[in-house]
Amino acid sequence: MLGILYLVATPIGNLQDISLRAIEILRTVDIVACEDTRHTGRLLKHFEISKKMISYHEHNEHKRADELIELLKEGKSVAVVSDAGTPGISDPSYRIVQKAYKIGAKVSPIPGAAAFVNALIVSGLPTDSCFYGGFLPSKKGERRNRLKEVEAIPATLCFYESPRRIAKSLEDCAAILGNRKAAVVRELTKMHEEVVRGNLLNLAELYAKSEIKGEIVVVVDRERLKAPDNPKPKRITERIAELEEEGVDQKKALKKAAKEFGLSKSEAYRMFQYEKKD
Repeated sequence: MLGILYLVATPIGNLQDISLRAIEILRTVDIVACEDTRHTGRLLKHFEISKKMISYHEHNEHKRADELIELLKEGKSVAVVSDAGTPGISDPSYRIVQKAYKIGAKVSPIPGAAAFVNALIVSGLPTDSCFYGGFLPSKKGERRNRLKEVEAIPATLCFYESPRRIAKSLEDCAAILGNRKAAVVRELTKMHEEVVRGNLLNLAELYAKSEIKGEIVVVVDRERLKAPDNPKPKRITERIAELEEEGVDQKKALKKAAKEFGLSKSEAYRMFQYEKKD
């Protein structure tokens, strides 16, 4: 008889957020497969669980996945956990799931936290539809190309980001998506939990001057549909160019475009400068 593969969600910060069922499964399975055995070891110790652990992460996933499949074939139950949150969200767990289905094993989710879901609900932005994009690329060109791919999605956008890249990513979001409303959500459920709301340009300016630490989710409002009888370009540089073609000098064109886009003159100027870098 084949063993069961459990995908066990763990806390994203506060250890008390683990579910009773997750604790029960971790106590009863034969093996716990985790990203970092030291990190998961602390979690298990906190709940007085003694269990054999095996590392399973992006650098050894192919080898480990085959080993875990052999354990399932032997009838052993396996719990897959990530360092924080739900397995399969920005980690390689889906590959072991695919292999488990191929041999006919049962795969069972043990629900719990996911950072982007909790960031979305505290952001104050619409929650009726969301797009989760994982981590944005670290290189500017690749990051902007990725943002261009998602700019027209009619949903609130959620991305993970690192503290050292947050300011540049926010700048790129403003340049490609426009100066949308956004929230930077940091260290969820931990002591230094923080939600900072504003528009992308203001947030980019704030974090360019601030050094922060911790795990970050960037939540960006969707593109707002324009009335068909009042079309306007998505980018402020395009609108200024149009006005200049009509004979308006750049200073007045910038002022007019700022009013049309609902921005202050200084915000419009900053966006104009960001877009010109493309």
